[in-house]
Amino acid sequence: MDGQHGSPGTGHRTTSTPAGTAELFGHGWAVTDLAPALVPGAAWAAKRRAAVSARFPGERVVVPSGGLKVRSNDFDYAFRPHSAYVHLTAEQGTSAVPDSVLVFEPWGGSHQVTLFVRPRSPRDLGSGSSELHRDFRHGEFWVGRRRTLAETADALGIGTDHRDRVQAALSRRVPTRVVRGQDPLVDSLVPPSATADCELLAFLSELRLVKDAWEIEQVGDAVRQTVAGFHDVAGELSRAMRARRGERWIEGTFNRRARLEGHGLGFETIAAAGAHACALHWTRNDGPVRDGDLLLLDAGVEADSFYTGDVARTLPVGGRFSDAQRRVYDLVFAAQTAGIDALRPGAPYGDFHDAAARVIAEGLDSWGLRPGGRHLPHETSLYRRYTVCGTGHMLGLDCHDCASARNETYATGTLEAGHVLTVEPGLYFQPDDLTVPEELRGIGVRIEDDFVITADGALCLSSGLPRHADEVEAWMSTTRG
Repeated sequence: MDGQHGSPGTGHRTTSTPAGTAELFGHGWAVTDLAPALVPGAAWAAKRRAAVSARFPGERVVVPSGGLKVRSNDFDYAFRPHSAYVHLTAEQGTSAVPDSVLVFEPWGGSHQVTLFVRPRSPRDLGSGSSELHRDFRHGEFWVGRRRTLAETADALGIGTDHRDRVQAALSRRVPTRVVRGQDPLVDSLVPPSATADCELLAFLSELRLVKDAWEIEQVGDAVRQTVAGFHDVAGELSRAMRARRGERWIEGTFNRRARLEGHGLGFETIAAAGAHACALHWTRNDGPVRDGDLLLLDAGVEADSFYTGDVARTLPVGGRFSDAQRRVYDLVFAAQTAGIDALRPGAPYGDFHDAAARVIAEGLDSWGLRPGGRHLPHETSLYRRYTVCGTGHMLGLDCHDCASARNETYATGTLEAGHVLTVEPGLYFQPDDLTVPEELRGIGVRIEDDFVITADGALCLSSGLPRHADEVEAWMSTTRG
């Protein structure tokens, strides 16, 4: 890894170049123009842009991609554009360019849509730019080739202009709505309007609630690769048990699949063994994986289209559940089954959670585990000590998709064909919880699957993994390496 990036304190800037040598980079290059085909999903993205245009007539709409984020000093995190930007462009994986800005400019009775984007690093001396070899954040020698403006237009089916001209493009006074917090320059150029900007973000989030056929195909692909990653993990449990930090072995095994088959991870992998499973978002993954433990794996592959899977299984590391572990697992399984049975178009969104929560509450009550004692009324909310969170969420470009949608269209809305969501009840008995029997302390179980609502019910996208405890044990016996 080259460490000579410039003088101290320059941060993300340019490399130093001896005087008089810059012209060495300005000639002698072969023509390497591309003829990119329209990216998959571009036609669907055009329909979404038309919906935005129809919703905000006479107003400018600005949707930035977001930019690079520093990991440490002069190294950045891998770039992942804002989901609203992806939804409206159908941009793919590593082709996404930081600091791009999608602008809907009012034009006649509609909008002229332009993508302001950083083009390929110029190679001719006449450009006056040394980005090619000196700029290690954006230069082609450092981070690879970008498309030209014409190539981007051909690939995405959107008119393009240089990122440097976005300021001029936003100078005309016209009512403007912005996806805030993604591009400091854009935020500084357009006075904020909390109401208008929040309405835009809500609309863009709600536009993703009902997935079109292409989106469902993308989520399905991401889930299939996620399922494959779980099979990879099951085959490497014995090696994980031999590692000092076996959870990291599990994490690395799944993450390899995510990078091989997709853009990467939909979220940081949760590989929680033993009592770590009681932390719902355990991503430290620094513990051992021991025979007799349960391993709670919650993970998702993000496809090149940026759509993600989100699946969880709780596996007996040694191949079989203990009596106490099986008792907890069976209750969570029953709760998930009840939640799945409640999935249908027209049903209130909360029905699947209520169905699962009732099963959990009745099961815990039968065990004598009503928090606060039996003098309290039988309410499912009393059991949050052991369940903590809800039973599922929308899924798509974000793991927790459509989060800015209005309450009445999401949490208190109704299920529709094309909704994609998870069902993931869990029970988490903290290792220091004196309200539960000792044999249950430190047991955490979650079972999660991904579903698309259809015209007459729901289709499980993650059915390639066993769910019932007997099936899980049989799977472990055949795949555990």
